[in-house]
Amino acid sequence: MESASAGTIAVAVAPGMPVFEVAIPYQVFHEPPVGVDPATWYDFRLCGPREHRSAEMRDPFVVLTDHDYDDLVRADTVIIPSTPNVREDPPADLVDAVRAAYDRGARIASLCSGAFILGAAGLLEGRRMTTHWRHLDALAERHPNLDVDPTVLYIDDGRILTSAGTMAGMDLCIHLIRKDLGSAAANAAARHLVVPPHRAGGQAQFLQSPVPAVATDSGLSATLQWAIRRLDKPLTVTDLARHANTSERTLSRRFHAEIGGTPLQWLLTQRIIRARELLETTDLPVDVVADRCGLGSPANLRAHFGREVGISPSEYRRTHRATRHEVITTPVTT
Repeated sequence: MESASAGTIAVAVAPGMPVFEVAIPYQVFHEPPVGVDPATWYDFRLCGPREHRSAEMRDPFVVLTDHDYDDLVRADTVIIPSTPNVREDPPADLVDAVRAAYDRGARIASLCSGAFILGAAGLLEGRRMTTHWRHLDALAERHPNLDVDPTVLYIDDGRILTSAGTMAGMDLCIHLIRKDLGSAAANAAARHLVVPPHRAGGQAQFLQSPVPAVATDSGLSATLQWAIRRLDKPLTVTDLARHANTSERTLSRRFHAEIGGTPLQWLLTQRIIRARELLETTDLPVDVVADRCGLGSPANLRAHFGREVGISPSEYRRTHRATRHEVITTPVTT
């Protein structure tokens, strides 16, 4: 099967924009990770205003770019890392370019305070969205009628995607790779960046973190890894508590503190993640997928999968079949 590029992806840069926020999508998208066919990867562009590329710019924290906002308008996907200042109007030329890109059919994603630029472009009205919790008051002052959900990592609303703080922005970038190129490419990118590969969030795709990014003194991480290796078997809260050598009540308290949900919610999340991977990377019948991810029957899989992902397992497989054979050129383990 002939490989096809994931399209042009443009990261917006503006004077005063935090360098670290720009570095996140640059690090994720500017080149393919090891094991991913470069022919399938994004045509990456870092886009700023024309004067931003001037050799006369002396500020050492200004990101110099090789492309301008005209290139951003023509991109397939536009990433807005942040706004230079949440208390000031965002750059008018960037707002105009983002709106023009959207009108041309581009997908637009904001990281953290980049939502302010989407708001100024009029792209958030009538949509559920999110941003960093500390910017909620400032956003409400400028756009009081937005439907803001401050509790999620990010929200995928089709052609408009928004995310919360710094690491949530990384999560959203990994989510875009998974959406465009499949789980194997997303996992390869996550391994390269040394970040969790499955912190998806927003709308029907909201999933809690499967494993803490770092080990904790509670020993919960070891129990999560143990459970992930046994998803094809019946697992209860009692089983998890026994492995963690603690009471069920203490286990639940640790889950809320470290994962942000209940043990059973976490287990269901892992089963859906396993089902997605099997649907993307194998031709196993749906009943076998249901058994291997621990959901038992095809009917049970369809019910949970439809609620969590928003489409049926069969439709999900058809959507990802086009990319799953051509992305990975060398084995990648998670």
